[in-house]
Amino acid sequence: MAKDLLLEIGLEEVPARFVRGAMNQLKEKTVKWLESARIGHGEVEAFGTPRRIAVLIRNVEEKQADVNEEVKGPSRKIAQDEQGNWSKAALGFARSQGVEPDSFYFKELGGVEYIYANKSSIGTVTSDVLPEGLTTLIASMSFPKNMRWGSHEFRFVRPIRWLVALFGEDIIPLEITGVKGGNVSRGHRFLGSETIVASPSQYVEQLRAQHVIVDVAEREGLIVDGIGALAAEQGWQIAVKEDLLEEVLFLVEYPSVLFGKFDPSFLSIPQEVLITSMREHQRYFPVLDESGKLLPFFVTVRNGNRDFIEGVAKGNEKVLRARLSDAKFFYAEDQKLVIGDALAKLENIVYHEELGTVADKVRRMHAIAVKLSETLSADSQTAEDVARTAAICKFDLVTQMVYEFPELQGIMGEDYARKAGEREAVAQAINEHYQPRFAGDRSPASLTGAIVSLADKIDTIAGCFSIGIIPTGSQDPYALRRQAAGIVQIILSHELKLPLNVLFGLAIDVHAARTMKRGADEIRKELYEFFGLRVKNVLTEQGIRYDVIDAVMACGYNDLGQTIDRAAALTAAAAGERRDEFKTVVDALTRVCNLAAKASSKEVVPALFADDTEKALYEAWLSVKGEIAEAIQTRNAAAAIAKLASLKDVINSYFDHVMVMAEDEAVRNNRLATLAVIAEGINETADFSKLVW
Repeated sequence: MAKDLLLEIGLEEVPARFVRGAMNQLKEKTVKWLESARIGHGEVEAFGTPRRIAVLIRNVEEKQADVNEEVKGPSRKIAQDEQGNWSKAALGFARSQGVEPDSFYFKELGGVEYIYANKSSIGTVTSDVLPEGLTTLIASMSFPKNMRWGSHEFRFVRPIRWLVALFGEDIIPLEITGVKGGNVSRGHRFLGSETIVASPSQYVEQLRAQHVIVDVAEREGLIVDGIGALAAEQGWQIAVKEDLLEEVLFLVEYPSVLFGKFDPSFLSIPQEVLITSMREHQRYFPVLDESGKLLPFFVTVRNGNRDFIEGVAKGNEKVLRARLSDAKFFYAEDQKLVIGDALAKLENIVYHEELGTVADKVRRMHAIAVKLSETLSADSQTAEDVARTAAICKFDLVTQMVYEFPELQGIMGEDYARKAGEREAVAQAINEHYQPRFAGDRSPASLTGAIVSLADKIDTIAGCFSIGIIPTGSQDPYALRRQAAGIVQIILSHELKLPLNVLFGLAIDVHAARTMKRGADEIRKELYEFFGLRVKNVLTEQGIRYDVIDAVMACGYNDLGQTIDRAAALTAAAAGERRDEFKTVVDALTRVCNLAAKASSKEVVPALFADDTEKALYEAWLSVKGEIAEAIQTRNAAAAIAKLASLKDVINSYFDHVMVMAEDEAVRNNRLATLAVIAEGINETADFSKLVW
């Protein structure tokens, strides 16, 4: 017979960002413990609200499974000495398995004798192992931040105030920090009261009666449906940002959706400011019209029922009015600031103690951006806009609005620059140079914004690498991985002919004006390797097979556009209808490259050709090498692969008639040199040996 198991940990209010992780962790640890304890069970559900995390396991067996298994120990040579006495290793094995040495027997495995034992034990009643098991389980949980309370040494995400621990209708006798397991839970802090949970199966409904929706999916559905109904009723577009929805979901136990309004005069402020203030400070959802323009309304979620909902809306309106009044004041004050004066203030803001001030960074960005304009052959107006944008793009960092809302950097810079009379292209690029801000964000739309963004990001990355700040493991405090990914995205989206080594060189040359801790060649090498992982991620996201990625990147990825083109062409050839035929081509090309590795030079002497097939192969190669190189340069790798495929028969004929490793040293070296020259051309496309069939 089986029973349901319920464990609810009642807490003081947990930060919203911790709740989902905590409930998932509780579920995972419970499942692992049950498996390790050999306790069979059915479906497992996790629940979470700001004041509780819980797990409900259906059909938990009332007894552990019996154990009867054969276990292998150390080899006979290790287990016994010359007199046949058991060694320490054998005795330790016996203790660890709970068996007596007398029960050992020997079996041969792979020509070696090992000691074996039959391990058997009768399963214990589940209710006897639950108290210690669940107590240990709770104590093993970890959180981003922990607390101690009272005189207890125990640490948890927030103080534990009650425990519901039930196996069927029976209370599990466990205790943590003086709180004993029981069957009494607590409802909504204001609308509910204590409630007795008679059995685990009644848990969800018992809490619902006390105005607590413990099922996360149900609670989210109520919020989303409530917002949707309000939008349909009012004819609004309500912008539901996923991270805000997630936060609100774990701020409430009993959600009720409501709306309020604010003075339309605040709409004179850029709507990004209003939206940011509503979302970040008040956890409100902004209301838009069909064209995406902000309306003077907001939507929020109350932790409670709909009683006196109008009063709640009025209270929220009052709080928002104060917030927006502050924003309006900051906005008006910021416009009194002259861009030149703002830039002067950057001299006093430390960017990094070894990399100087923000003003120093802006000067480096400007130098890199100007050189990028030249490298990319930008027209004179674009080059002028790039220079101006790079010189002033950080001025809004000293404004009151950005100080209050750092996420508005660039957005406010665009608005203030436009009002200060800067060219539209410059104002737009000030905002765009931060893009892409995060994974999935768009690239700068303009070339001006793209160039300044590249300058900003590569300055940061090269600067950090020059002083030894290189991401390791999960540590990346300066978000260098994200910025490198942004560079790759910009180059590809704008189809820029900008080799990575050129970009690295520009940044390193600018940083070389100061004393760098590390050599330029070392930095350049590490930057190339660092960007390789970002390129690999891009190819993976495009659905390219891992072996194709390895084959393409083994031949370099300096030109990102070429790399993407080569990967796409190789994927089409290796997975197309003529896949088997292409494999024979790959076999021929790989054979050339494998033997070419033995060559000591690439100097081919046609006069040393001793067989017509040697001459035929060399001439065939000379006839296509220029076309292959041009196809790669013009990003038409499919044509390059087709030309390589045309060599299959002449390559096979060569190996059928020619002994490459001839006894005559001059002939042998000449044949290897011929193959090395051809292999060099083949490897401009891919290392075909890395393909997996």
